[in-house]
Parts: sequence; C-alpha cells; structure tokens
Amino acid sequence: MPTDIIEFRALTVDELNVKDREAREEAFNLRLQQATGVLEKPSRLRELRKERARIQTALSEKAKGLTIVRKEKAAK
Repeated sequence: MPTDIIEFRALTVDELNVKDREAREEAFNLRLQQATGVLEKPSRLRELRKERARIQTALSEKAKGLTIVRKEKAAK
C-alpha cells in the first residue's frame, strides 16, 4: 500500500476511496483488538491514521483541482 503522498496523488479518486475504506476498516479491527487486549502492533494505528490523512489530502487536492509540483532541493 502506498505510504507517500506522491504515490497517493498518482491514484484516481475511485482508487483513493477504496484505499480510504480499507484503511478505515483495518483501523476499526485494530481498535477492537486493542480493546480486547490482543493488539500486537499498536504503532499500526498511528500509521493508519497518518495514511488516512494523506489519502484525504490527496482527495481534497483532486476535488479542488490542485496539482502540486515538488521543487528540487538545492545542492549544498
């Protein structure tokens, strides 16, 4: 699954909606595991929260018609 905003920007709106739904379902299942005390990797919840934020950002950019161009860093 893409984890960088650049990779999410390359996806279509439908693909982003599917990824968001999958991340939301996984987060729900992890919260259930956390409540029952069987969650093995609590950091995954934080990763999913950040991933969903990236997805929502990409969706918002597409809805507004924004295209983000990444600037090259200057060599030192």
